[in-house]
Amino acid sequence: MPEAFIYDHVRTPRGRGREDGSLHEITSVGLATQLLEALRDRNELDTALLDDVILGSAQPVGEQGGVLARAAVLNAGYAQTVGGQQVNRFCASGLDAVNLMAAQVIAGMVLGGIGGGVEAMSRTKLGYDSGPWSADPAITLSNHYAPQGIGADLIATLDGYTREDVDSYAIESQRRAAESWSEGRFGGAIVPVRDAIGEVLLDRDELIRPGTTLEQLAKLKPAFEGFGKAGFEAVIKDRYPQVEQLSYVHHGGNSSGIVDGSGMVLVGSEAFGKSAGLKPRARIRSYASIGSEPTIMLTAPAAVSEKALSIAGMSKDDIDLFELNEAFASMMLRYMRTLRIPHDKINVNGGAIAMGHPMGATGAMILGTVLDELERRDLNTALVSLCAANGLGTATIIERV
Repeated sequence: MPEAFIYDHVRTPRGRGREDGSLHEITSVGLATQLLEALRDRNELDTALLDDVILGSAQPVGEQGGVLARAAVLNAGYAQTVGGQQVNRFCASGLDAVNLMAAQVIAGMVLGGIGGGVEAMSRTKLGYDSGPWSADPAITLSNHYAPQGIGADLIATLDGYTREDVDSYAIESQRRAAESWSEGRFGGAIVPVRDAIGEVLLDRDELIRPGTTLEQLAKLKPAFEGFGKAGFEAVIKDRYPQVEQLSYVHHGGNSSGIVDGSGMVLVGSEAFGKSAGLKPRARIRSYASIGSEPTIMLTAPAAVSEKALSIAGMSKDDIDLFELNEAFASMMLRYMRTLRIPHDKINVNGGAIAMGHPMGATGAMILGTVLDELERRDLNTALVSLCAANGLGTATIIERV
């Protein structure tokens, strides 16, 4: 059976997901196009060797719809024989795209391709893709639907995490991200985003707030208390009758930031690498996706990590580094507690609380980040995971070659 290897990866910097953000003028297909061009040019890649490009997007509507991957392939000047596919597993879409590409390689149906994702959150705003899980009363009632932030506060309530606990985690994410940028750890992966005349719009993650303190975060009001008081507290108490009162501890400073960005990973078989003249950097050992309780919504990463470990015939002690998307601070704390992972082995370069979470792209971005860190530290194995809306989770294990 062929193995699936990672040959390269690139990402854009993350721009603030607002109209005054540095990347707002660039469409999703524009972000994806610039990364496809970069992957081709830096690897001197004959694109006719590729079979497919799979891109994730958590809101595949409007300018992010219409099989965006195919539009980007043609816009980047790739061979017209290269296909395109679009996938959506909410926040896990970018990692799922890489896993789907790896699956085709392992099955022997594809020699090489690109998996990744893109999300221009300043242009295709949260809620544009209003599906039945959040908009159809019959579905929301049966699922006990509540917004993700309510689920994060529910985790804090059930596990006893205080406002200081979650704010302290956020401070450390900011510190690690700032340190990583100051030491140039992201330099090999970042593709500066340019405007129509070639001028650089952004070459650095825009959301980071170095020097953030606990005192500053303490002044921020809880972001989700209004949702709770508007009726979602009743939904939570119906599903979790042991909860007397929700602890509203999350806010913009300890939750993932809304940003624009894209990330892509070049995946192929050994035969693809030889044809392209490329050396593999890592192999994909296993991957998995699961569903979990949809009201709390954010607890899947631990269980899906254990599933991926079982498939690979590994234990958590075989993993050198963990990378989990920082959707909210409380779910990070629960993940570390559940799997008994020390903080110095997870998200060592900071995460989405500091740098932002371009939903459909984040999975591919953090996969590349942890591969770079394995190489920097001369370590071997990493596990990447994300929670996703409606109680979904995806994980991937990689091993350096």
